Amino acid sequence: MNSRWGDVTAEPGAVDYAEVDAGGVPALWATPHDVGDGVIVCFHGGGFIGGSMWTHRKVFAHLAKAAGARALIVDYHLTPIHQHPVQVDQCTDVYGWLLDEGVAPRHIAFGGDSAGGGLSITTVLRARQRDLPDPAALLLISPWTDMTFDYDSMRTNQASDVLFGGETPMDLNGLAEMFLGPGGDRRDPLASPAFAVLTGMPPMYIQVGGAEMLLDDGRRIAARAKQAGVAVELDVVDGQQHSFQFDAGHGDPADAAIARLGEWVRPLIG
Repeated sequence: MNSRWGDVTAEPGAVDYAEVDAGGVPALWATPHDVGDGVIVCFHGGGFIGGSMWTHRKVFAHLAKAAGARALIVDYHLTPIHQHPVQVDQCTDVYGWLLDEGVAPRHIAFGGDSAGGGLSITTVLRARQRDLPDPAALLLISPWTDMTFDYDSMRTNQASDVLFGGETPMDLNGLAEMFLGPGGDRRDPLASPAFAVLTGMPPMYIQVGGAEMLLDDGRRIAARAKQAGVAVELDVVDGQQHSFQFDAGHGDPADAAIARLGEWVRPLIG
């Protein structure tokens, strides 16, 4: 994965950055100059083989500014060196550290794009196993929650998806196998939260692009959450690509989408 992909995002400005050891896991604080009590714990995408707190620094800072909150961007370990469940354990370690630092769960949201969207849900599940309280909200951008990829948009949107699709589509199944390791279960709820019991989950805002192959992943996790009684907002942005929010500062669809995320979560964690 290209370590420069964050270059497409405009510098948000009026944000301070500081590296931190968050319970043994590297992380980056992104603190806008005008913030309240809220913290968004941010999990980056990249198929678990790429991405970092640096590639996602700017896009999550834009989100933090829109929400009037700080962002804590987690730099979890990547495959193939580190496989499941290392990533969800590290993200849960960061959450536990943040609670120990005195931040109340009512002021915390989890957010992430793609693989990080899935981690936002699985970290809640792992936190519950450790008897930690739920955060107040979840912000899911083009979430990858189903490692079986058994849904129609994988085929119907192959031609329109410029990142994963086209005539030579990316081997997404290979990414799942690399993440899970030999004998891994694609329906493990801590890897594929689409198969988890979602009862009692925090309110979710799910944002997906209408042109991406993972469109139905977002739609189905929204439907399953609603069926479980979770408060869900599903925002399908016509014609947009996977994680199009990276165009923040350059494109109206990205800026408007981030503004909607921020407006939604601000009162929940303020």
